[in-house]
Amino acid sequence: MLFRRLLPATAAVAALLLTSACGGASDDTLKGKAEDGTLTIGIRFDQPGLGQRRLDGKFVGFDVEVAKYVAGKLGVPESGITWKEARSADREKLIADGAVDFVVATYSITDKRKEKVSFAGPYFQTGQGVLVRYTENDITGPETLNGKRLCSVTGSTSAQKVASEFAQDVELVEYGQYSDCVTALLAGNVDAVTTDEVILAGYVAENPELLKLVGDTFTTERYGVGLAKDDAAGRAAVSSAIEQMVGSGEWRKALERNIGQAGVELPDPPQVTEK
Repeated sequence: MLFRRLLPATAAVAALLLTSACGGASDDTLKGKAEDGTLTIGIRFDQPGLGQRRLDGKFVGFDVEVAKYVAGKLGVPESGITWKEARSADREKLIADGAVDFVVATYSITDKRKEKVSFAGPYFQTGQGVLVRYTENDITGPETLNGKRLCSVTGSTSAQKVASEFAQDVELVEYGQYSDCVTALLAGNVDAVTTDEVILAGYVAENPELLKLVGDTFTTERYGVGLAKDDAAGRAAVSSAIEQMVGSGEWRKALERNIGQAGVELPDPPQVTEK
């Protein structure tokens, strides 16, 4: 009888030991999620040079290479990565809902966003620019956009910044993706597109005879890796991986491979401050 009474307790202890040995099935931190050799990472699918899904299904770009490097440092090979599209308006929700483990998607670090998610990095710094058709001569910068149709994506603050600080009479147009804005620009449905210069430069590199950048950059945007707000250990691990990527020279090589032909000056790596 004594044996029968102890059996359930013994089984419970054994199950607890097994869970601990496996790293803890209930561990929902980034490092815990990586223990099985898989991660789901949010990237953009429509940004040439940064995060793009090619027609053959392959994912390429600087953000993609940063994501793969970070995953590798967490013990997850490329074959263990599931890529998920992370549009501007969806990034915080994807992280909060656990639909992605982290986001590398031209994700500017801001105080408002840090109320909902945490950031590691930054891993890149750029500034906001303006994209127009190659034949456009009247638009030379954000201050010349009054009376013009300016496109940006839903969930981005880029167009609102132009309207509030440079051209109050600009007409704002929103689409779901930057590629939609560029299509509208080429079709003559809008007059300009605004977002970070490095994003726009990717479209110029694809269509140098049809598109061009005008004016100087007029903001500072620091791209971070977004992850769950309270995962301090995960943030530290990702920031350490970014520092290792920079120190190894892989950061510079990845930048040159993906953005080197885009017609913008390649910056030095920013100091990692979100740890």
